Amino acid sequence: MKVYHLARHRSILNKFLSEIRDKKIQKDSMRFRRNIERIGEILGYELSKNLNYSSKQVITPLGAKPMDLLSEDIVLCSILRAGLPLHNGLLNYFDDAENAFISAYRHHPNNDEEFEIVVEYFASPTITNKTLLLIDPMLATGRSLVSVYEALKKYGNPKQIHIVSVIGSLDGIDFIKNHFPVNTSLWIADIDNKLNNKGYILPGLGDAGDLAFGEKM
Repeated sequence: MKVYHLARHRSILNKFLSEIRDKKIQKDSMRFRRNIERIGEILGYELSKNLNYSSKQVITPLGAKPMDLLSEDIVLCSILRAGLPLHNGLLNYFDDAENAFISAYRHHPNNDEEFEIVVEYFASPTITNKTLLLIDPMLATGRSLVSVYEALKKYGNPKQIHIVSVIGSLDGIDFIKNHFPVNTSLWIADIDNKLNNKGYILPGLGDAGDLAFGEKM
């Protein structure tokens, strides 16, 4: 798996990352969602450089111009609910893409720190021979992404997989490397070193779903 870590290079991306991490600024849920969306746009732009293109003639009022245009069938698959703002950012750029949505959440059967990933709601087009962008803003343990990938297999085999995340942990990245095809690429804004005993990224930013949409029951 090839990992593209965008925050390793100085850019305006760091402004948006700093604001979603800042415990004062992130309290503004509208600003939080918009910053995640902006990060999605940046990740989508960088990712687009690695896709396939074909030359087409574009007719202008004054002539014709050959241009290289995207020639791939793309499916954006977002993990609900935290993935929605990131999904919107990617959809702003890949506006012709098909869309899939899946719910995946941590279930603590014994009310302790141990958890299992439960996948329930799922709506997806076929992904056979298409380019799949699998969207999850927080790549913590990596178990949610693997569970979603296993559920997606019944909808076909994609030609290529790009995982898109905002913040991830080193442990989570190592985990998904062992469960996804070798030609998978990870596009991630920033990477943190640690997980706490509950499987949350440190220093991370907290619960992305709660920050974007409010606390859940």
